[in-house]
Amino acid sequence: MSRIGKKPVAVPKGVKVEQHEQTVKVTGPLGSAELTYDPCLTVKVEDSGSRIDVINPQPEIRRNKELHGTTRALLANMIVGVTQGYQKKMEIYGTGYNVKEQGGKLVLQVGFAHLVEMPIPKGVKVTIDVAATRGNDVPAKFSLASVDKCVVAQFAAEVRKVKPPEPYKGKGIRYADEHIRHKVGKAFASGAA
Repeated sequence: MSRIGKKPVAVPKGVKVEQHEQTVKVTGPLGSAELTYDPCLTVKVEDSGSRIDVINPQPEIRRNKELHGTTRALLANMIVGVTQGYQKKMEIYGTGYNVKEQGGKLVLQVGFAHLVEMPIPKGVKVTIDVAATRGNDVPAKFSLASVDKCVVAQFAAEVRKVKPPEPYKGKGIRYADEHIRHKVGKAFASGAA
């Protein structure tokens, strides 16, 4: 029996939960999210709509045990998403690097001969706090926000992948809370023999 899976998901006030066959739709103040769960599980929405229970009728089957906790966690993430939302804060370090939003695309200038344009996924909101870097010390800052945790985290990972931070000066795109382990560069001997 999954410890996480057997915990009920509490539904706060102002959140509406609808179930139709294998699909659960959650609507809240920030938007709506939908999940189609595996038919090997049973999801029960209480009549008053104050909690959701995920039931595993065959706990002896390994795949069912794996899906039990995962489905419950996805439902809990949907509730948090429609009430509070998810956000990933990003920073860009490097002289002359900048970021802007243009025509539904995130445009990055990160040391390549060309601009990198990335289409912004549906439901993701980009907020640019500092558009351009100032030297190597003041980074460009922007944040990605969405109702769906998976979508915002995947897009943040793809943005970071464009120019991951290098270990010597730390130039590149990183998460705001990410710590980069710096390496010491080559030491040249001073003085001639």
